[in-house]
Amino acid sequence: MAGYKEPGFQERVSAAQASREAALAKLRAKPKPDDSEVAERIARAAAKAAAKAEADAEKRAAQALAREAAAAAKLEAIRAAEAALAEAELGKVQSEADRKAARDAKYAARKQRKR
Repeated sequence: MAGYKEPGFQERVSAAQASREAALAKLRAKPKPDDSEVAERIARAAAKAAAKAEADAEKRAAQALAREAAAAAKLEAIRAAEAALAEAELGKVQSEADRKAARDAKYAARKQRKR
């Protein structure tokens, strides 16, 4: 029984060449795609791209509508907060005026008692 003989350079080159030729022969034996199949595949790809573009446009429109609604809600909240603040300021001014009137009445009553 002989031991393992490592292939030489020429043997490796010829094995690589044979492998390339076998792969090329296998590729040549493969049937060519039919023109109608290629056209159908191209049409399906175009339809898919058009559907994706339409879906993207709808998504962008929905996002824009949501942004507008959020902006309107934020504006409404700001207006409500400003109105509440203005009402609170008005109530504060009125209560200050009421307190001042009550204090003045108390001082006037004290002066009346002293006399």
